[in-house]
Amino acid sequence: MTYLSKRIKRISVSQTLAMSQRSKELREKGVDIIDMSVGQPDFPTPPHIKQAAKDAIDKNFTFYTHVAGYSELRDAIVDKLKKENNLDYKRENIVVSNGAKQALANAILTLIGNENEILVPSPFWVSYKELINLAEGNVKIIETDISTNYKVTAKQIEDAITPKSRILIYSSPSNPAGSVYSKKELREIVDVIKKYENLFVISDEIYEHINYVGKHESIAQFDEIKDRVILINGMSKGYAMTGWRIGYMAAPKWIADSCIKLQGQYTSGASSISQMAAISALKGDNIYTMGMNQAFRERRDLIVQLLKEIPGFKTYNPEGAFYIFPDIREYFGKVNNYITIKNASDLSMFLLNEAHVATVPGTAFGNPNCIRFSFALGKDKITTAMQRIKNALESLQ
Repeated sequence: MTYLSKRIKRISVSQTLAMSQRSKELREKGVDIIDMSVGQPDFPTPPHIKQAAKDAIDKNFTFYTHVAGYSELRDAIVDKLKKENNLDYKRENIVVSNGAKQALANAILTLIGNENEILVPSPFWVSYKELINLAEGNVKIIETDISTNYKVTAKQIEDAITPKSRILIYSSPSNPAGSVYSKKELREIVDVIKKYENLFVISDEIYEHINYVGKHESIAQFDEIKDRVILINGMSKGYAMTGWRIGYMAAPKWIADSCIKLQGQYTSGASSISQMAAISALKGDNIYTMGMNQAFRERRDLIVQLLKEIPGFKTYNPEGAFYIFPDIREYFGKVNNYITIKNASDLSMFLLNEAHVATVPGTAFGNPNCIRFSFALGKDKITTAMQRIKNALESLQ
């Protein structure tokens, strides 16, 4: 431990580790665990995408690619951004990475240092805080709650800005809350951002295609700040390609060039086979994506209905992604014959041990009053899980 760098000491082990370990122990004993902690679609990758990968192997696409990705893939991303989002980018603005997480890491490591402050609305995806810590930046959390569907307001952002503020990072649709920012809400945020010329925006849009309220809106559409926006997206969620590890950024050329420089030193380019599969995904139609979206919408409606039937769970209607983040603090202080529920982590572990349902405590996302449920699993499992939870909670007094 003495020889570990300060950098590695700044970051934390995943807060879901204890949950994962306990789930494993119970499964090894033959216990049927319903896993509502997993953040990935339960659908297989569409056939035409898999076929493109097989063809790429047969055609010997097995050599190093350009650090920023194949030109054809970068051009396909440019076309996608124009067609679906009405955003004008060039190939030089696109950097393909080993998943959207690396794209986020590239942007954060490129733009911030140890004097910089990063504004992070809470709840946030678990890796935002740790990537900022890795870059030796300072996290400044902006708290939201269920009353606004966990969306930050323009006034909250402006109140949080200081001379040290360098980046605002947020996701829409969001993980863990499923919040979706409207064009009007983004317009109000832009009116604040444009007043601070040293403030950049990292817009995480990985859940773009899982949207239940209409057209996806990107903050990159506003010309006043487009030269300070780093758009992050990827293939994992909308195309059921989590294991293929393809993400990308669209950014001003000087930022993209700097990220290529960084990526070239620690991973180089993403998998050549995965890149060829991604080209097929982007150039194909979105029939599979639309089908997944409809299935997730039906599951969303089901889990909202069932959570409303559980006393003490304060809930809402997620507008995107496949998560719901109910406020469960009404159970704090309740007991049964062996446990007192002091926080969300206690309740999450209680539900695993007693209901055999795996969830993620809100502490991991910056909100200790909530639990995240993923509804990226079938309706029968959702129904069974909610009934198990309801039954288990009845033992708490």
